Amino acid sequence: MNKPDPTNQDALNPKRASAAKPAKRTILRRLLSHHELATLLLLLHAPIDAHAKPEIPMLQEAGLVEYVPNDSASASKIRLTSAGNAVLQGLGLAR
Repeated sequence: MNKPDPTNQDALNPKRASAAKPAKRTILRRLLSHHELATLLLLLHAPIDAHAKPEIPMLQEAGLVEYVPNDSASASKIRLTSAGNAVLQGLGLAR
């Protein structure tokens, strides 16, 4: 049976071991709501009107969606960013 090395203080104190490790960096700082996930799924297939969903500002703040440059006078469109696509890929839903 393996015994912990008494010279290794991190092995003896799990709180200290976890404090020593840097936190893993993630894309999201909070969980997405079901409405936000549904909006990302809509954007997976095609850009949508920027004012179509009230979740767009929060998704843009999180870096998951971006405005599509539009030269015409029509309403601006929103599409997924690479980070938004990565979120859907993590769920097994993206291409």
